[in-house]
Amino acid sequence: MLNTIFKGIFDTQSTAIISVSEFLLCIGVTLVIGLILAGVYTYRNRYTKSFLVTLALLPAIVCVVIMMVNGNVGAGVAVAGAFSLVRFRSVPGTAKEIGAIFLGMCAGLIAGMGYLGYAVLFTVVLCGVMMLYSRLDFGSRKNGEKYKVLHITIPEDLDYTGAFDEVLGKYTSSHELVQVKTTNMGSLFRLTYNLVLNSSEEEKDLIDKLRCRNGNLEISVSRRETAAYEL
Repeated sequence: MLNTIFKGIFDTQSTAIISVSEFLLCIGVTLVIGLILAGVYTYRNRYTKSFLVTLALLPAIVCVVIMMVNGNVGAGVAVAGAFSLVRFRSVPGTAKEIGAIFLGMCAGLIAGMGYLGYAVLFTVVLCGVMMLYSRLDFGSRKNGEKYKVLHITIPEDLDYTGAFDEVLGKYTSSHELVQVKTTNMGSLFRLTYNLVLNSSEEEKDLIDKLRCRNGNLEISVSRRETAAYEL
């Protein structure tokens, strides 16, 4: 009786019908997989509540889609087109976030095909590797503390072309002027440099030397971060 209620009106004799118990089993397993993925992602990663909730639900959503497509090529193409529209309603994410989303989708796809054991095994192995890479700081830049962004404020009458090259050449192995911006109603310039320091211990000496050349106006040094939209 219960299977009759959930039977599709377009089902035929050649259509494989998913029972309610099988449907609930797949949903339950993928929800557990989603919780595992969300929990692992919180390990040494920055995250938001909305992203974790999405990551926890994504395997179950993909699993249901795959089960409902059930070998129908036309429905599969339609679903792929619908999912492609989501890209234009979301902001770009980091490479790590995109990787976690694909991991969740793959786990849901495997479960939706009926291979629940493989879905769990895939999730456990990939989550273990993810935690290991995070623990080992795999891919982190060596001597990352030497890579800095320097902001210098100068008066409008100071010619900034090459004005700080001598000082920067002494304390850095490389420097590049990447932005010039007017501020304070055009009475000041704000210069932005990408630096690689010779030694992180010389940062204060560098700032002191620059203060003597920019009239003791504002100077800030910050850590250089990869932009969120870069992969």
